[in-house]
Amino acid sequence: MANEPYDLRKVLAELKTYPGQYHATDVAVDPNAELSGVYRYIGAGGTVERPTKEGPAMMFNNVKGFPGTKVLTGLMASRKRVGLMFHHDAKTLGQFLNDAVEQPIPPVMVDDAPAHEVVHKATDPGFDIRKLVAAPTNTPEDAGPYITVGVVLGSNKAKTMSDVTIHRMVLEDKDKLGIYIMPGGRHIGAFAKEYEAANEPMPITINIGLDPAITIGCTFEPPTTPLGYNELGVAGAIRQEAVGLTPALTVDENAIARSEFTLEGYIMPNERIQEDINTHTGKAMPEFPGYDGDANPALQVIKVTAVTHREKPIMQSVIGPSEEHVSMAGIPTEASILELTNRAIPGKVLNVYNPPAGGGKLMTIMQIHKEDEADEGIQRQAALLAFSAFKELKTVILVDEDVDIFDMNDVIWTMNTRFQADQDIMALPGMRNHPLDPSERPEYDPKSIRTRGMSSKLVIDGTVPFDMKDQFVRAKFMDVPDWQKYLK
Repeated sequence: MANEPYDLRKVLAELKTYPGQYHATDVAVDPNAELSGVYRYIGAGGTVERPTKEGPAMMFNNVKGFPGTKVLTGLMASRKRVGLMFHHDAKTLGQFLNDAVEQPIPPVMVDDAPAHEVVHKATDPGFDIRKLVAAPTNTPEDAGPYITVGVVLGSNKAKTMSDVTIHRMVLEDKDKLGIYIMPGGRHIGAFAKEYEAANEPMPITINIGLDPAITIGCTFEPPTTPLGYNELGVAGAIRQEAVGLTPALTVDENAIARSEFTLEGYIMPNERIQEDINTHTGKAMPEFPGYDGDANPALQVIKVTAVTHREKPIMQSVIGPSEEHVSMAGIPTEASILELTNRAIPGKVLNVYNPPAGGGKLMTIMQIHKEDEADEGIQRQAALLAFSAFKELKTVILVDEDVDIFDMNDVIWTMNTRFQADQDIMALPGMRNHPLDPSERPEYDPKSIRTRGMSSKLVIDGTVPFDMKDQFVRAKFMDVPDWQKYLK
C-alpha cells in the first residue's frame, strides 16, 4: 500500500506495525450500546464514566445485524497515536497543524473512487439506511443510532465555496437523518441558510471512514479558517498529497473518493424533526463535556438519496466524551491559539495543550516565555488572545516554560507552589461559550448568564513573577545521558 493514496485502510496498515495501538475482535457485539460500552473499558479515555483508560484503536469484526461490515472506534483516542499516524511529534501537533493551515494543498478530482464500489439508491426496493449503515448508539438512552464522525461536504448555491464539517446525525427513518448544526461559526450552516432562504434543498455528501488527517483537519473553525476556506486542504498539507474527490451519483455535489461509506442527500429547507422522535428519552447522545446532550426539538432534516460504500466496508464511530474528541477538536484549537499568539506576541507562547479535562474545547494550558521584566503581564494578554481566538474556551491555565503542559500533575503543581488565589485569578463574566456545558444556564448564575451558552471565563496565572524567578528554581538533578542502559 506504500504507493497508494492515503485513506483509512492505509493508516490502519501502518498502525498495526506499532505495538499496542490496534486491537481487533471477532466476538459478536451489538451496535446498540454494547459496542461503545465495551470500548469504554478498553480505550475510550477522556471524561467517559469511570472506569476507563486510554487504549488501542479497536475494530469490531462481528457486528450483529450487519454481516460484512466492521466497526472501528477509538482511532484518534490517543495523542500519541495521532502523532504516529501523522508521522510527527505528538507534543507539537498544534504547530504542525498550524503550518498545514497556512500552506494547504487543495483537493482534486480523481477517476478512482473506491467509495462507489457498492451502490444502494433510495429508489431501490427495501432501501433502508438503518439496515445499511452500522451506526452504533453510545448508551441505551440515545435518541437512536448516530453517525458521530461523518464529514459533511457541501457548497454554497453559486458553487464558489465548499466546506467540510462534522455534526451529530441521528438515523430517524429509512431515508431520513436529523442533523444538529450548532448556531454560528459552521460554514455548512451558512450554506444551508442560503438554500433555505431560497426554499431549495441543499445537496450534500456525508463521508465516513476516512484518513484521520481529513477528520482532524476539517474540525478547524473561524477565525483560523474563514468562510470560503476548504479544510480538505489541511489534510492535503498533512499528507503532502491532495485529497481525491469524485462526483456524487445522485446529487450535485462531490464525495471523498476513498471514504468507506458515503451517504448522498439533501438538507431539506424549512423542515425540522424532533431528535428523539423514536425513543422519547429526552436525550440525544453523550457529548464531549461528559454529559448526555438534550434531545433537540427541531433538528434540520437530511433526505438520503443513496448509500455507497467500499467492499467489506469499515464503519467508523466515536464516543462523545472520549479522548478521541480531544484529538479531533483540541489539536486544531491549539493550532488556532498558537497562530493568533504567534502573530500578536511572537515568541511568548511556546506551546499550547487542550487537555481531556476540557474535552478539547473548554480548557487550554499555555506555556509562557518571559524574557525580561517588560514581559510581566504578557501571559495574561496571551490568555485574552486565546479567548478571542476560540469563543468556546472557558478556562486558561498559564504556566512557565519549565512546566510540562502535557502532565496535569505538573500543571496543578504550579497552582500549589506558584499561585495565590487572591492575586492570580482573573474572572471574566458574561461571555459566550459552548451551549453543551450544563453549568451555562441562567438558573445556575442569574446575574451573569442571561441566556443558555453564556459563561464566566477563568484565567489561572501559575507563572512566577519575573523579578522572583530566582526563588522558584526547581531542584536540579544530575544529567545522566546514558540513563537508558539501566533499563536493559
